[in-house]
Amino acid sequence: MANKHPSREECLTLLNEYHTPAHVVRHCLKVTETALKIAEALNHKGYNLNLELIQGAGLIHDIARVHEKHWEIGADIAEDLGYCQEAEIIRIHMFYNCNPKVDEINETDIICLSDRMVKEDQYVGLERRMQYILDQFKEQKDIADRISERIKENKAMLLRIEQILGVSIDSLM
Repeated sequence: MANKHPSREECLTLLNEYHTPAHVVRHCLKVTETALKIAEALNHKGYNLNLELIQGAGLIHDIARVHEKHWEIGADIAEDLGYCQEAEIIRIHMFYNCNPKVDEINETDIICLSDRMVKEDQYVGLERRMQYILDQFKEQKDIADRISERIKENKAMLLRIEQILGVSIDSLM
C-alpha cells in the first residue's frame, strides 16, 4: 500500500480545524517553503526526496504547538488520519539529531534543518535561529550544552548540503 500524503489544501484545513494560531501557520508555511527549496535543489543533483512528504510534514509539523509536548499530539493527529510518514517526522522534529556522516540525506533531515533556520515566519538562517534558542536556555547548562551539540551537527549537515549543491542555503532563499 502506498503511503498517502496530505495535499497543501488538506494541511491548511487541518491547521484551521485544530485551531493552530495564525502565527504558527505562517511559521509552518515558511518552514515548508524553505524545505521544498532545499529538497528540489538536492533532487536536481540526483537525490530522490519525496516532495509530497516534505510538504505534508512541513505544513503540519507544529499543528499542536499550543500544547505541551506538541510533537506527540501533532504526531498522533497525523497518524490517526493515516499520514504515518508525516507522523514519524512530527514526533521527532524537536529532538532530531542530524547525522552529517551518513551518506543518505532524508526528508526528516530537510524538515528539521529547515525548522531550525526559520524563526516564526522569517528565514533567518541556522546561526541566528539557534542562537535565539540557545539564549533561552543559557541559565540551564545541561540543556544549553545539548543545544550546542545539535548546532554543531546541524552546521555540519548544512555545510554538506551546500557542498552538494555548490551554493549556500542562504543564496537559495
